[in-house]
Amino acid sequence: MKSHQLKLKHLIMGVAMAAFFFTSLGSVWGGYRMNIDSIKENTLETNRVYAQKLASTADSYLHESFQILGYSATQIQAKMDDAQALNQETERLRLQNQMFNSVVITNAEGLVLSVSPPSIEIKGEILTSIGAKEALSKRTPLISKPYEAMTGRLIIFISHPIFSDSNEYLGMIAGTIYLKETNAFKTLLGEHYSKDGSYVYVVDSDGRVIYHQDPSRINDVVTKNKVVQSVISGKSGAQLVENTERVKMLAGYSTVPSTGWGVVAQKPLDVALAPSFDRVQEVIIKSVPLMILSIIIVLWAAARIANPLQQLANLTEESLDKKNVEGLKSVSGWYFEAYSLKNALVRSLSFLHGQVSFFKDQSTVDPLTGVTNRRTMDSMLAEWLTNNVPHAIILLDLDHFKSVNDTYGHAVGDKVLQFLASHMEAVAREGDVCCRYGGEEFVILLPNTAVEEAAQVAEQLREILATTESPCGRPITLSAGIAVYPAMADSTEELIKAADDALYLAKQEGRNQVKVAEI
Repeated sequence: MKSHQLKLKHLIMGVAMAAFFFTSLGSVWGGYRMNIDSIKENTLETNRVYAQKLASTADSYLHESFQILGYSATQIQAKMDDAQALNQETERLRLQNQMFNSVVITNAEGLVLSVSPPSIEIKGEILTSIGAKEALSKRTPLISKPYEAMTGRLIIFISHPIFSDSNEYLGMIAGTIYLKETNAFKTLLGEHYSKDGSYVYVVDSDGRVIYHQDPSRINDVVTKNKVVQSVISGKSGAQLVENTERVKMLAGYSTVPSTGWGVVAQKPLDVALAPSFDRVQEVIIKSVPLMILSIIIVLWAAARIANPLQQLANLTEESLDKKNVEGLKSVSGWYFEAYSLKNALVRSLSFLHGQVSFFKDQSTVDPLTGVTNRRTMDSMLAEWLTNNVPHAIILLDLDHFKSVNDTYGHAVGDKVLQFLASHMEAVAREGDVCCRYGGEEFVILLPNTAVEEAAQVAEQLREILATTESPCGRPITLSAGIAVYPAMADSTEELIKAADDALYLAKQEGRNQVKVAEI
């Protein structure tokens, strides 16, 4: 009899402890995997939006350079024989906004009539470089591919033809960007927003690096990189990729439309996932004491009783199912040992399921600002559309946020985003959902809300930000666009586009204002 009791006790002990172990491992591992997936998606989306922003900025910059050169061409077309006027114009262009490292004016045969800075001793010589020949031949505004100039520098040649009033080709005016020296790209792109191994680089349409934070990488051909293959084919997006140093990176990429160049922003995978390891460690530390206590209780009770413990063991083996917590509560605890063990199991399993719920919550919120993330926002809008729920959206964007990062640093920039998110939640009504759309763009979802009510919420938020000191030591402003479903759109995509168009109008008309989409 005694031998039989000992065998049963050992069996119950083994089952109970195994159930605890696998339940804990499964709960922590499941939550960890969900958190990793969420971090990957958020980082990829953040880098995609960041690359898209930089590509748009670069495209605007190149358009502006053509406009500046084109204006100068019209001003000097009647002064091609006036050396002093040409010298003044090249010097003005170079110094005006630091857009070009050097500026040249040539006649129709490519003879250099003026150059700035004068230290480049090519005046009076005929340009024979690839970029110059192409510009002289095509006689249209042109951006060259990277090549080595007469001076030995690796450059990009941006040119504009000069025509007389009678449409006679007189020559060209061109600006150069020195790719391996301080240049316009470095001024435009600056350093990436983090010091953790993240970086930005730019490739031309042939997959040749024309900007990189490491100057030695400039002019490398990186067409074996899958992201580069995608971006030079005209695609924009985000994906996990292994770089040339075999480091796994979460990369976002976007094409510069006017040139076919590609901008890539990427972050090391291990850096992005580091916070997830910390969370798992925290959960384990918090769980261990309670689990140890529970196991001690199991061992103590198992030596004295069999049947109720067997029932508890069977339920604990399947404890990943939340319903079994209620099953444990229903086990008879008519004596002290069974009652204590039952309560210990209920507490420990409830705690572990709470940790799983915590990880699930983490997958639905933006880790920086604490508001709902983009993926959850998309799911919510899709559900509202399916159920035909009328709703409004406020799409808002911080004005001149790049200058906050450039002036005060990205740590302060992150605090400004958190500052905005907290005020969004303060003005949101019950049932409204505050979301981070990407970068410094945010969205407020307002179910069953008319456009007038949405405008009041947006205006209240705008006024608070414009009159409240932010973490950067001064008020910041926002621009917002509003659209409503179904009055202004038949789908979520059309609704977001309508709000985005209204936001663009608010930016175009001076920022710090709220605009409603047109029906």
